[in-house]
Amino acid sequence: MGMLEGRVAFITGVARGQGRSHAVRLAQEGADIIGVDISTGVGSVGYPLATAEDLAETVRQVEALDRRIVATEADVRDTAALKAALVRGVAELGRLDIVLANAGIASFAPIEDISDEMWDDMIGINLTGVFKTVRAAVPHLKAHGEGGSIVLTSSTSGIKGLANLAHYVAAKHGVVGLVKTFANELAPHMIRVNSIHPTSVDTDMIHNLETYATFRPDKPADQVTRDDVAESFQQLNAMPVKWVEAVDISNAIVFLCSDMGRYRPSTDRPPGGSRCVASPSS
Repeated sequence: MGMLEGRVAFITGVARGQGRSHAVRLAQEGADIIGVDISTGVGSVGYPLATAEDLAETVRQVEALDRRIVATEADVRDTAALKAALVRGVAELGRLDIVLANAGIASFAPIEDISDEMWDDMIGINLTGVFKTVRAAVPHLKAHGEGGSIVLTSSTSGIKGLANLAHYVAAKHGVVGLVKTFANELAPHMIRVNSIHPTSVDTDMIHNLETYATFRPDKPADQVTRDDVAESFQQLNAMPVKWVEAVDISNAIVFLCSDMGRYRPSTDRPPGGSRCVASPSS
């Protein structure tokens, strides 16, 4: 039996990247999945987001592990869509035990060039979307009375500041505040809440021309390559690592969501007091 046998996880941003990795890794440990993602672009984001085909591929990979998955196209800013996805998923899979608020976007600009649209999209998805995800899921977590685990995806930007990312840093610091509040509020229900703080992860969020151009403004924006930015990314980390793999984050999440992490809430009081930082960054 896997470490998550018989449990059901709700994952946002499940179509690709870290979200897909989390779905597959949890399925390997026996979990069934309720997943949501969008298949349309976000105006202020300069790289392509997930597609319906990406979502279908996540479904295929989970089902190939002989696990069940209920996947829905939904925007984390849309409360009604989140609630509907959860109602459908719980009806088919029977319960909810784990919530991974993973959906997020990235964009870059100096302070004076961050438009209202950039700010609103960032806060709407990376912070408000996290709140709406948890709010929609909590009644289902409480329903069976056996506790559960919530893991919110923050970032190293949630514990320090970075240039050209004021809106992203604000959102990720906000996630930390949500974690601490949720953990204290939900602890009496044996629902533990943690945040993870990845450094750069080898996904489409960083491997795109817009991000490359930010890291290498000395080169023509349409000619910057993965190799050109490798050293710049490595300088973000204390260890000589350019970026981590999505499964590195997924493995940390498996620990937090399994019985091995059963007393690991990120509260301001014991038990726990830990926040998992899945990163080689300083």
